[in-house]
Amino acid sequence: MKTVKKILLPTSTAGSLPKPSWLATRETLWSDWKLHGQELIEGKHDALRVALQEQVSSGLDIVSDGEQTRQHFVTTFIEHLTGVDFENRKVVKIRDRYDASVPTVVGPVSREKSVFVEDAKFLRQQTKQPIKWALPGPMTMIDTLYDDYYKSRETLAWEFAKILNQEAKELEAAGVDIIQFDEPAFNVFFDDVNEWGIACLERAIEGLKCETAVHICYGYGIKANTDWKKTLGSQWRQYEQILPKLKNSNIDIISLECHNSRVPVDLLELIRGKKVMVGVIDVATNTIETPEEVANTLREALKYVDADKLYPCTNCGMAPLSRDVARGKLHALSAGAAIVRKELTN
Repeated sequence: MKTVKKILLPTSTAGSLPKPSWLATRETLWSDWKLHGQELIEGKHDALRVALQEQVSSGLDIVSDGEQTRQHFVTTFIEHLTGVDFENRKVVKIRDRYDASVPTVVGPVSREKSVFVEDAKFLRQQTKQPIKWALPGPMTMIDTLYDDYYKSRETLAWEFAKILNQEAKELEAAGVDIIQFDEPAFNVFFDDVNEWGIACLERAIEGLKCETAVHICYGYGIKANTDWKKTLGSQWRQYEQILPKLKNSNIDIISLECHNSRVPVDLLELIRGKKVMVGVIDVATNTIETPEEVANTLREALKYVDADKLYPCTNCGMAPLSRDVARGKLHALSAGAAIVRKELTN
């Protein structure tokens, strides 16, 4: 198995970075594109270059496209599939949290051609650093649709898992080092996760030789998510429901939210032995962490995660933040990791 292990405590983001104002509305999650046609293609590539440069200049070790080529972390993938009608929309409750107008599954879902592979090839051409690419996970995909065809969450999830596996294999062939599946739904539907959700995720990674990750957080710093967090009490123990089974899964890396959250850090003991992307940057605030704050979160995590398996990361994506704030947080992430890296090697 290919391993990204060139440095102790390799840093990365969970996914999205803010888009430049000439591409989409500033500090707005899932904004419409401001460009069209060939201009949009070129604009996305320019934005990808900028996002890459932000990561490199901040000192990150594992880089990504910053999701500059995606409008939405789930539906942009679904837009490229057959069997889904984006004109026929229904209102559903996303992750039992907030209502959203979503497309409808009207027939067999399939992937006629790759979705992100050309963008991944473009990113691969821009850098020699390890690259990570994010895909939506099967359970989060089914939670972002109205199913009027299969009428079974599990059946549709298995279909998406097969499609994701096709995409993932092509991303691997394009030179992606880590393929990450975003599964915020894992923090909500615990019974389904343990009964078939993790198995679906393992179907999505079947046959891959690159490293694989699953990102399970408490969401972007939007009001619907922050309001939900206020209802979760003094301790957020959702991870306790799913980590034991994830530990025994074929997924290489588990990406979790930690900093400024009420997640008891000792829950990480449940996955000791796994590689863990520990969220040390709070994406729900404009306050920029100090390097020492980042270092403190890492020191706590190191009580439960072996140093050679700890990947400092952000709690979630940073698309809704200003570019200045996101840049400051990236620098803090890198500087905080450097502090602890020095402590571990002295």
